[in-house]
Amino acid sequence: MISAVAISLHYGSRALFDDVSFTIGPRDRIGLVGSNGAGKTTLLKILLGEIQPDAGSVNRARFVTVGYLPQEGMALAGQSLVREVESAFGTVLELQDRLELVRRQMELLGPDSPDLAETLEVYGELQHKLEASDAFRMKATAEKVLMGLGFSRNDFERRTEEFSGGWQMRIALAKLLLMQPSLLLLDEPTNHLDLDSLQWLEDYIRGYEGAVMIVSHDQRFLDNMTARTFALSLSRMTEYAGNFTAYLEASAARKEQVLSAYKNQQQQIKQTERFIERFRYKATKARQVQSRIKQLEKLERIELEDHEGEIHFTFPPSPPSGRVVLELRGVDKSYGSLGVFRNLSFEIQRGERIALVGVNGAGKSTLARMIAGVEAFDAGERIVGHNVVLSYFAQHQAEELDPACDVLQTVDAVATGDVRRTLRGLLGAFLFSGDDVYKSVRVLSGGEKSRLALAKMLLKPANLIVLDEPTNHLDMRSKLVLQDALLDYEGSCVIVSHDRDFLDPLVSRVVEVREGSYRNYLGNVSDYIDARRREEQALPQGEAGPRASEGGAGGRERKRKEAELRQKRYEQMKPVQDAIAALEGVIGEREERMRVLETLLADPDLYRTGERARELTAEYRQITEALNDAYHRWNDLNKELERVQGLYSGTVKG
Repeated sequence: MISAVAISLHYGSRALFDDVSFTIGPRDRIGLVGSNGAGKTTLLKILLGEIQPDAGSVNRARFVTVGYLPQEGMALAGQSLVREVESAFGTVLELQDRLELVRRQMELLGPDSPDLAETLEVYGELQHKLEASDAFRMKATAEKVLMGLGFSRNDFERRTEEFSGGWQMRIALAKLLLMQPSLLLLDEPTNHLDLDSLQWLEDYIRGYEGAVMIVSHDQRFLDNMTARTFALSLSRMTEYAGNFTAYLEASAARKEQVLSAYKNQQQQIKQTERFIERFRYKATKARQVQSRIKQLEKLERIELEDHEGEIHFTFPPSPPSGRVVLELRGVDKSYGSLGVFRNLSFEIQRGERIALVGVNGAGKSTLARMIAGVEAFDAGERIVGHNVVLSYFAQHQAEELDPACDVLQTVDAVATGDVRRTLRGLLGAFLFSGDDVYKSVRVLSGGEKSRLALAKMLLKPANLIVLDEPTNHLDMRSKLVLQDALLDYEGSCVIVSHDRDFLDPLVSRVVEVREGSYRNYLGNVSDYIDARRREEQALPQGEAGPRASEGGAGGRERKRKEAELRQKRYEQMKPVQDAIAALEGVIGEREERMRVLETLLADPDLYRTGERARELTAEYRQITEALNDAYHRWNDLNKELERVQGLYSGTVKG
């Protein structure tokens, strides 16, 4: 269906890909893996056609289409949610035309043609897509996908610009699934999904007619979804049969073989070099010496993949707490007219490992913040147990880092004892390697700040840890370091996450937050999912389960209040969004003028007339200062937008 032939791509002197070739079949399920910076996202964009390789080519069979879901950055606006996703059906007529063309092509192919089998496969795929895109079922199909991804019917008429980044990505994913491209490229699709939506997506992909290639740090998702694995390393690609776990096993065996071959080759090289050095100046050995030199020059040297040494992090020791670590009693929590919790009581006992799960917007993060003591509530009390030292991590804490410090200074300021000698290794585990540890906090990206804030929090002694989505910006190696540290941790912890592979070895109690209260499930997340499945199977046919239940006067009143709160949020966010958009237009114009000036100022002939050169230099200086001011203003406006969003975090979708 799609083949990549001898692809090479360089950035400066660095080879990102060197002679990479592979094929993708009509129903392949492929996991694309590799360390950060190996080129996974770049390869997806080459398949999409957004990036052209320096050498090689990507060949597609006729009528093959490619769809791509990026990690982030989607910003849809201008119409309602349901109208936006229904726009994905604009290809129905195109599908009919393509089906007719393929039919005609088959008529021209003889029964012995090597292209007949693949053409029949494409014809069947197109026919299935056309049946699935039946105009009479378009609306129902769109609603099914939206609700599977966590939207409610009350969301359907909301404007798309009202939804926050995570929900924007869900909208983009819904459109992509409805378009049904021949090859679906998914870059970290699980980042913005809760457990229910993640399970729905897995079921959907299992029945998907086209091919799927997935980049993800969620090992369980890759294991459940993929049957081939493409591994990028040292500018080459190695293909493995099987899912991610099978890849790990085969990769470990292959690395042992490569290491053994490398050691043997190094021994041979040393022996040859010793012979050359010993007999270089002996006339009787000149011919043999030259022969050995040519052998070394022609030798294809074995390269070892980047070796990632074992990093083991241990939490600083902390004093033991009392039996009851923390308790919420009779807590009421509302945001304006929207009630989130009513008469909530919650207890954490010493040594408990608790996962907070539930659909997005149910109140998981709100409950975590109340436990951590950073979120006020309307009624009730929060009782902290004897000798409890609490440490809390959430994504927004990245903004509280000191911008005047560099990465190493930030963690060194809180580290104590022997752990100070291993700070560089710990930072490496959180993807700060080499000179990255000297980068100033002010120049870090959002993901880098989040990882640094997490590393900083882990260095503080505590016997109760509250973590809100700690794995969002971590790769698999970083997650493993954090997971191992938590397994050895002797205190209590509460974790908000949808990463099943991360949570399963850690937790012994799952708390499902929903409808202003919660339910306890003993065991880990897999046990919880099994219990939920049994509950749903036990319901009478046609009766909605807990997640789907939205009926009744109480539900309608709650939805009405949610709509009012969303409107208030929209009224506060819209002026800031408009100001950001206007400022981005100004920045774009100034950047374009700066590029023109840089071209003019680079011309040596300009300086023959000093007056003109002085004018352009002065203008360049003015634009540089104006751009710096605009960048600061843009940063302030985005912080204000995040502040407004934070006021409603955990209360409504978006």
